[in-house]
Amino acid sequence: MSERSSSVQRAEALERVARGWDAAAEGYDGYFVPRFAPWVALAVDGVGEVPGGPILVPCCGTFPELKLLLERFPGREIAGIDLSAGMVRIARERAARSPMVEVIQGDASTLDPRWTAGCAGVVSVFGLQQLPEPEDAVQSWFGALRPGGRLSVVYWPAVTEEDGPFALLSRLLPGRSVPDWEAGLVPRLSALGATIERDEQAAFPMSHADAAGFFDAFAQSGPLRAAAIARGDEFIADLRMRFLQQAPGGEWTHHPRARLIVARR
Repeated sequence: MSERSSSVQRAEALERVARGWDAAAEGYDGYFVPRFAPWVALAVDGVGEVPGGPILVPCCGTFPELKLLLERFPGREIAGIDLSAGMVRIARERAARSPMVEVIQGDASTLDPRWTAGCAGVVSVFGLQQLPEPEDAVQSWFGALRPGGRLSVVYWPAVTEEDGPFALLSRLLPGRSVPDWEAGLVPRLSALGATIERDEQAAFPMSHADAAGFFDAFAQSGPLRAAAIARGDEFIADLRMRFLQQAPGGEWTHHPRARLIVARR
């Protein structure tokens, strides 16, 4: 594949992601952000004690990390970056009363040189797995750290659970490929001179009133929104029918696992 073709495909992939999250932003903030709160706290806690300097949050979404970061790092410059205009709008509303906080709309996978070797911490929650080249993104994020700074990343790995709504959707979605980049994350960071302080999986309970409520939130306000836009209502309706046929009745509680990597420069 030529460099130009690869660049075009990357731009198209990012554009699809952005459109999906633009449409999903309001619902995502209301439904998923409260349910993802334990992993957000885990990632912020992973930053630990760091030298002076800004805290950067690539793939900030609606910026659920902000409250915890303001409490932990008062008086610091904090910047969130996200590709989705819909997410950025909500993030800016969340940051409106915090003069030291900046929210930037842009590609968080390749950071602006202004951040290089100047940040005390880089925190990202559930954005990495959506990027076209996650290993390159992690390298860019680590490059933003000053000596003693920490990168704290939480993302959904290829397998998050064996039994639950995420697992059921994975079985039902056709042509789902298993990412081959996960194994390369820690070696890439180690090659850059990083000290890997934590590399672990963390599971927390997540509950939904019923299977229909989960599916509708996931399709309208979650990662499936981009596929819904691209493939249409008929595809989503068929997937919903098959999902509900195999899902349990009543309230559904599951324990998905996310991976945490903490690397110190």
